[in-house]
Amino acid sequence: MYRGTCMPHTTNSFAPASTGGSSSPEAPRPDRLCAIHQPNLFPRLSTLAKLFAADYWIVLDDVQFTRRDYQHRARLASSDDSRRQWLSISTHLPHGRSTLIHQARVTEPDRCQRRTAQLIHQYYRSAPHWPAVQQALLPVLDLFGTTNRTAAIAEASTSALLDLLGWKGQTVSSRDIAVRDGRSQRLADLTAATGSTGYLCGTGGMKYLETRPFHDKSIAVSAFQIPTDGIWHNGREVSTLLALATIGPQELTGYLQRLTDTYRPNVLAANAVFLPGSPTRSATR
Repeated sequence: MYRGTCMPHTTNSFAPASTGGSSSPEAPRPDRLCAIHQPNLFPRLSTLAKLFAADYWIVLDDVQFTRRDYQHRARLASSDDSRRQWLSISTHLPHGRSTLIHQARVTEPDRCQRRTAQLIHQYYRSAPHWPAVQQALLPVLDLFGTTNRTAAIAEASTSALLDLLGWKGQTVSSRDIAVRDGRSQRLADLTAATGSTGYLCGTGGMKYLETRPFHDKSIAVSAFQIPTDGIWHNGREVSTLLALATIGPQELTGYLQRLTDTYRPNVLAANAVFLPGSPTRSATR
């Protein structure tokens, strides 16, 4: 019933550093931005905007799976925001609470596929740009028949939306890069492995990031936040599917590009910095 080809952004040409402490495989390039985020199922607009603004998305799937996060679920909302509902992929954690994201497995894939298709169709079939959304769903729905990895489906759902918006960046797996211990050190090592001079951080990591590992690698840190009005008013709560279905890929790309343009000039190769008004210790994954 569902036909499509999943087209991940990951390329075979990426050469990760041999150790977390080694230098980047590529010389740092000015204004190259890196975002590090767990695979999310049809991500929120705040998450997708951060990835869109980056030249590299490092898929962080070798950390602990969290059921209350967005790794296997998305919140759908109607165009008038009068209805909201969770869309979840039934997921088994083979190692209990210590299961890593890439180890999580889909249970009842046929049922999950049907429910995913039905719920999204129910919410957005009457929206002006539903045909574009429906087409983007095809490769994601196909994956339920070829893999039982929750992370693979979530990553594909994000890549499908980025493709729809014309993103030109590259996706890299965190498992392909050797890193050192420490939360912030790990993020700095991952960023450095791409040759990026800037790390985009959102609100999720603002509570814990230590900037020294980034300073040591001459990586700028920019606190990424979205506006709170217009199409952005519920962007930290509901899936990007809502905006795509209602205003369409072309108009949404314009919004994202304008937001991207406000961050890129703040990336400085020599010093870790924060945007005006952001906390002095902040980051996001």
